[in-house]
Amino acid sequence: MIMRPGQQLLLPANPFFIWATLLLALLCNMLPLGRTPWMPDFLALVLVFWSVHQPLRVGIGSAFFFGMAMDVHQSALLGQHALAYTILSFFAITIHRRLLWFSVPSQALQVLPLFAAAHAVELAVRMLAGGVFPGFSILLSPLLEAVLWPVVSVLLLAPQRRAPDPDANRPL
Repeated sequence: MIMRPGQQLLLPANPFFIWATLLLALLCNMLPLGRTPWMPDFLALVLVFWSVHQPLRVGIGSAFFFGMAMDVHQSALLGQHALAYTILSFFAITIHRRLLWFSVPSQALQVLPLFAAAHAVELAVRMLAGGVFPGFSILLSPLLEAVLWPVVSVLLLAPQRRAPDPDANRPL
């Protein structure tokens, strides 16, 4: 793949680190903070990040597994989060090559419709099953996830960054 000018060459991602961050995001979603509708879905955010940056390691199957775990934890309709996460992962994998050409703030604008679609699918399944509408504060959740995208990008790519090389003659 041709890299953008000024883009840093990254080290390979450690699979243990990938799965540890996914489990940490699952645990953050499971914190008893009182599930408010505007609360960002940290697991969806980390799933999209790794689906974009490591689509061969984190894919639709892992999104389905984590979605089922969230359904069981929240006692939600079984498959509600699983469907939303699989759709989210599918579209993240679909646009991952195009998305990596943008800067990180531009990437946040590009993934905002993905997060909005995932929350819309989750809300539609909940409403079709006879649930109550949580209010319009649910519209804040995709916005907060898009705002957190640059922070997550910096934190999750930090272990892959190379140390600056003092040798000025080496191109890499």
